[in-house]
Amino acid sequence: MLQAMNTGHDGSLSTLHANSPRDALSRVETMVLMAGIELPSRAIREQLSSAVDLIVHLTRLKDGTRRVSHIVEVEGMEGDVITLSDLFVLDQHPGQDAEGFISAELRPTGLRPRFADRLQAMGLLPQQPGRAADGGDRRRRR
Repeated sequence: MLQAMNTGHDGSLSTLHANSPRDALSRVETMVLMAGIELPSRAIREQLSSAVDLIVHLTRLKDGTRRVSHIVEVEGMEGDVITLSDLFVLDQHPGQDAEGFISAELRPTGLRPRFADRLQAMGLLPQQPGRAADGGDRRRRR
């Protein structure tokens, strides 16, 4: 999958089991190493950081339901570490709703993904009013 994602074609999707978005990256690295491909860990991480834009992580809550708990952008590398940025995080509220389910909602962190301009260019994301055509910066929106 990692090789396919690095061919330059847009659009790949894969699933795996992991305990967190960071753990998902470690799991992919481990799977590549288990495949017997002779690549150093740094090279695998560089390919991952280049190929993956988003990680969507689901969590099983104590009531047994599965909810999206994180939507995380893969930003790149800092040294040997892949840098991540939370775009959405599940906010759990104390107590339960009328049906006995945990009350929670996915909340935006306010960070604009770096790849949003590519989505706008493809017509998949509306242009934000008052936003510069060059995409501006990544400041938190208020």
